Amino acid sequence: MVGMQIFIASDHAGFELKESLRAFLAEAGHTVEDCGAFEKNEGDDYPDTVIPCAQKVAEMPDSFGIVIGASGQGEAMAANRVSGVRAAVFYGDVQGVQTDAEGGALSLVQSVRAHNNANILSLGARFITEEEAQTAVRIFLETPFSGDERHVRRLAKF
Repeated sequence: MVGMQIFIASDHAGFELKESLRAFLAEAGHTVEDCGAFEKNEGDDYPDTVIPCAQKVAEMPDSFGIVIGASGQGEAMAANRVSGVRAAVFYGDVQGVQTDAEGGALSLVQSVRAHNNANILSLGARFITEEEAQTAVRIFLETPFSGDERHVRRLAKF
């Protein structure tokens, strides 16, 4: 999908991967707004960049966010504090699949979009390669929310 609004943020641990993904997304035709970090600073704190990124995603319902840290866990926790954000962590096998309730095979990244309507993907930079991150981001952006009643119902309970 070309032409999406993407907000991206990282801390020092995810800085290099953020820079790489920012270029990857721009080359793919997306509008990318960098929410920081703007330099590698070992003393930075991920909430300072992730929360503003998450707020922008929440303000623009058709946008997506990519947040990156060492494991991606803290970044997802910070992002999920923002109302309207559904951040999911990925630091695993982009080829791994699960069987859903209908018997269909979905990767983790497809599942968080199709079933959970995740709007932020949180990446663990110390667990994945640049290529794996690019593949995960591509799949995340290409996978639509299913809109199935049970998924809509569950999300409404948030």
